[in-house]
Amino acid sequence: MSRTILFLCSGNYYRSRFAQIYFNYLAAREGLDWRASSRGLATGWEGNVGPISPHTLAKLADLRIACDGDVRRLPEQLAECDLTNAHLVIAVKEDEHRPMLAEKFPGWQDRVCYWHVHDLNVAPPPAALAEIETLVRELVDQLKRDR
Repeated sequence: MSRTILFLCSGNYYRSRFAQIYFNYLAAREGLDWRASSRGLATGWEGNVGPISPHTLAKLADLRIACDGDVRRLPEQLAECDLTNAHLVIAVKEDEHRPMLAEKFPGWQDRVCYWHVHDLNVAPPPAALAEIETLVRELVDQLKRDR
C-alpha cells in the first residue's frame, strides 16, 4: 500500500495543487511507493475561480505534465481525517499556515512540516512555483535515499 503525503495551502487552488501534481508525476517516474494529495485550510477564498489556478496549469504545461484528472476536482477543504490518514503533511508557508492549523486543528500545528513559499500577495507565480518545483524534487530525492 502506498504511503501518502498531504500538501496544504490556504485555498488548495495554486501552490498545494502544483506540489501534489508535480510530486505524483515524479514519484511515478521514479517508482516511489508514495502518492500525494492536497487540501486547503480556507477554500472559500474568493480568489479561487475554478478548479485550479491558471498559473499552476501554465507551469505544468511548461513541464509537459498532463493533469487532466487532477484539474476536474474543485479545491478541497482540509478535514481532520486527511491529517490522520497522511504519513507526511507539508504546509507550503509556515507563517501563513501554522496559525490556521492551530486555530482549526489544535495540536496539529507542531506535527506538520513547513516550507516557506510565498503566496501571490508576496511573490510572483513563476518564482513561487519554481521554489515548489525545487522543494518537491528535493523531497523525492530524499524519499529515494530513504527506501
